[in-house]
Amino acid sequence: MESKSENKGIWKYGDQWEEELLLLKSIIDKTELTETTKWGGPVYVYNKKNILGLGGFKDYFTLWFFNGVFLKDKKKKLINAQEDITKSLRQWRFTSKEEVNEKEVLEYIYEAIENEKQGKIIKPSKKEIIISELLEKEMAQNLALKDAFEKFSPYKQYEFLEYIETAKQEKTKLSRIEKVIPMILDNIGLNDKYR
Repeated sequence: MESKSENKGIWKYGDQWEEELLLLKSIIDKTELTETTKWGGPVYVYNKKNILGLGGFKDYFTLWFFNGVFLKDKKKKLINAQEDITKSLRQWRFTSKEEVNEKEVLEYIYEAIENEKQGKIIKPSKKEIIISELLEKEMAQNLALKDAFEKFSPYKQYEFLEYIETAKQEKTKLSRIEKVIPMILDNIGLNDKYR
C-alpha cells in the first residue's frame, strides 16, 4: 500500500498550504458550487460540470478554472500553465493568504458559473476535411479500391488523404498514390506499422 502522501499527485504540496486552501474553500463555499473529489483533490462542480479546482504546488497554491479561457480576466490574474496544450484551463496562482481577495475571487467564480450556465465550452476542433481529387479519380476507376478505402476508420482515411495532399507537386502526389493503393487494398493503414 502506498502511503497517502505519496499518492497525491498534483496535490502533493497541499499540506504546506493547508490554511491557504481552507481560506479559498471558505470563499467557494459561499457559492452554489458542490465540492467533489477528483484526481485526488477538491474539484467544484455545477450541474455535474467541473468549474474549478484547488491545489497546492511547491511554490504556490492555485485556483484553476476548467473553462477559464472564457473568463474576461479584467484583473489579469489568470495564466495558461501549458500554452498550446491546455485550451480551456486557466490558473490563478497565489503565494500567500494576503493575495487572496475574496471579492475578486468570488467575481471570477460567479462569472465561471454563469459561463457554464450559458454552455460556453470549447468544442474539440474538427480536423479540416481533405479531398484528394487524384485519389477520387483512382477510386472512380477502381471500385475495389473505393470499397477498401471506405472500410477504414475516418481517422485512417484522413491519414491517407493528408499524406497524398501534403505533397507539393502533382508528380509526388501520384507517386504517393501508387504507394498507398496496395496498402489500401490490403487493408493496411498508413501508419499501422508504427502503431
